[in-house]
Amino acid sequence: MPAAVSSPIPAVRVKLGPLDPGRVADLRPYLDLVPHPRGRRGRWYSLTAVLLVCACAAVSGARSLDELAEWAERAPDTLLAAVGIRRHPLRWRRTPSRTTIGRVLGAVDGDALDRAVGAYLAGLHDAFPRAASGQRRVIAIDGKALKGSAHLTAARRHLLSAVTHHRAVTLAQAEVGAKTNETAHFQPLLEPLDLDGALVTFDALHSVQANVTWLVETKNAHYLAVIKANQPTAHRQLAALPWRDIPIQHTTTSTGHGRRESRSIKTCGIADELGGIAFPYACLAIRVHRRRRQTGRRESRETVYAVTSLDAHQTTPADLATAIRGHWTVETLHHVRDVTFAEDASTVHTGTAPRAMATLRNLAIGLLKTLGADNIAKTTRAIRDQPERALPLLGITNNLDTYGT
Repeated sequence: MPAAVSSPIPAVRVKLGPLDPGRVADLRPYLDLVPHPRGRRGRWYSLTAVLLVCACAAVSGARSLDELAEWAERAPDTLLAAVGIRRHPLRWRRTPSRTTIGRVLGAVDGDALDRAVGAYLAGLHDAFPRAASGQRRVIAIDGKALKGSAHLTAARRHLLSAVTHHRAVTLAQAEVGAKTNETAHFQPLLEPLDLDGALVTFDALHSVQANVTWLVETKNAHYLAVIKANQPTAHRQLAALPWRDIPIQHTTTSTGHGRRESRSIKTCGIADELGGIAFPYACLAIRVHRRRRQTGRRESRETVYAVTSLDAHQTTPADLATAIRGHWTVETLHHVRDVTFAEDASTVHTGTAPRAMATLRNLAIGLLKTLGADNIAKTTRAIRDQPERALPLLGITNNLDTYGT
């Protein structure tokens, strides 16, 4: 039955833009590639059906295993049929319980699930144009701890992700043993991605020469690396450049949350014949000076150095400033996962379930951001009111008239 005129859902759907089936790919073929963790014997639900229930629930704002199961309980019979829940011989459909969902997510192959969701989001991201025609792809690398996943003697899980600056779409995710072990997962994380011509940004932890060399030589990508004390020689060389003689090339100012912040940027070409910088393929040195004044506090100042493989004719100071600031887009994604989806409050800890739940949140956020949602919390609440609204967002358009969409 169509939603009433006063329903908030039509407004949300208009804001999300036209759901052209040719552009919003069907999620099911991607999930079909994830191997089922159990044998065929005694299996009632297909893995794709359970994962689709979870994906629909995540797009509707579900934050826990209980809420995933509750979404399935609210779903009409036609919707359950569309996601692949089989009909019982007595003509009724039994939805997967909280226990079943938890068991499946705890045993699913986390790497395969992340590859499937990452490939789906990458295709969706490429199907929708970027903010400006010809704009270079910029991808941030950063990690996040799942605070509630620790249990007894088991340490909390830690995930490393590759996230686009534009729209905050997670292209790849991997579980790492500890935060200090992130650098060993840098290459395996990016290996499956097409990075030809892309710019990859990362903080000082990942400014490792071997990884940067691999990125340029093997993946044909560019990098923008923050240099701190963990690269003492390069940091000392950057600080010694004649920055006082170089004029400020770009400035930005922002206000909000009770503070005012201004940033200025200078760039300096690095000539190999003059000694260069002890960092592979570095073409430009970057100095960013930040001034921040918090209400009721003294002004703080910070200087950050970085290097990039982009040459002066390939970029501008304004573009570099945007890329450096845009790197923290991944922190915005983490904030949405923590606040809207209560990730830090989640105590799920069994098997791969913590990682799988994070993957579902990445799917929901990346999908809704790509479709134009500015406020994820408001959008998920609107979709939650009518479960069938989640289905077209995942590219499943069969029997839409039955759902009243």
